[in-house]
Amino acid sequence: MNRAFHQVNVFSPLPVGGNPVAVVHDADGLTDEQMAAFARWTNLSETTFLLAPTPEGRAGGADYRVRIWTPGGELPFAGHPTLGTAHAWLESGGVPGGSEVVQECGVGLVRLRRDAVGDGQRLAFAAPPLARSGPVDDADLARIARALRIEPADVVRSAWVDNGPGWVAVQLRDAAAVLALEPDHVAMGDLKVGVVGAYPVGDGDHGGPQAADAPAVEVRAFAPSLGDGEDPVTGSLNAGLGQWLAGDVLPASYVAAQGTVLRRAGRVHVEKLPDGAVWVGGDTVTTIAGQVGL
Repeated sequence: MNRAFHQVNVFSPLPVGGNPVAVVHDADGLTDEQMAAFARWTNLSETTFLLAPTPEGRAGGADYRVRIWTPGGELPFAGHPTLGTAHAWLESGGVPGGSEVVQECGVGLVRLRRDAVGDGQRLAFAAPPLARSGPVDDADLARIARALRIEPADVVRSAWVDNGPGWVAVQLRDAAAVLALEPDHVAMGDLKVGVVGAYPVGDGDHGGPQAADAPAVEVRAFAPSLGDGEDPVTGSLNAGLGQWLAGDVLPASYVAAQGTVLRRAGRVHVEKLPDGAVWVGGDTVTTIAGQVGL
């Protein structure tokens, strides 16, 4: 059966920057095995399948349901697939039931808004609650340091920021230290490690008041057990980092760079509102549109 298909680039306005996600429309009727096999075949960090909401989701206002797969298995939530799937759904004629798009996925209902940017718009999702937060114990921190090939003393602070995929995060002294990492993916095992470091305040190329849209931090995400050694640009991790650091260590509103080492030049827009809600947004653009035989 032929189904509509989009490949959407997320966190970049360029068709070959950021992080692509494969989106299969009208996926009701596909088995878990078919979804898993197609996700392995695309070999992207995530592939999503658009389905009708469940009765519970529809009662909660869901516009659609999505299942999110990596080459290594299914995730209850992921950020760049959330933005890319919403982009594909809207581009294909989807009409939200309210002022926001409401997505049903493994963590429940996720709200998305459309922000006006210039002549267009930028999608952003409301970060779901963390499933695990709080300090990282010494044994895990030592394991993370070994996997990153750094010393535990190089870690400025650390925390669990898991909103589904399993992220644990460490902050290093600066962005340069993040960019210099050459991790040991074998030693990382099943850990999903996010790393963040700040650019100098006032740096005209990166952070500072004279460059409002330039990145304040550099982020990298390592998750070899999901079938992707380093993720190019990661919405779920940036959501967790925003819940952990925004409005405290970092400004309440900032831009994160990710994918620099992979030459993807991703940009993630993070905003923490006075009520504590964290929104994560990025540019989305369709690179491929057509049909897939599944």
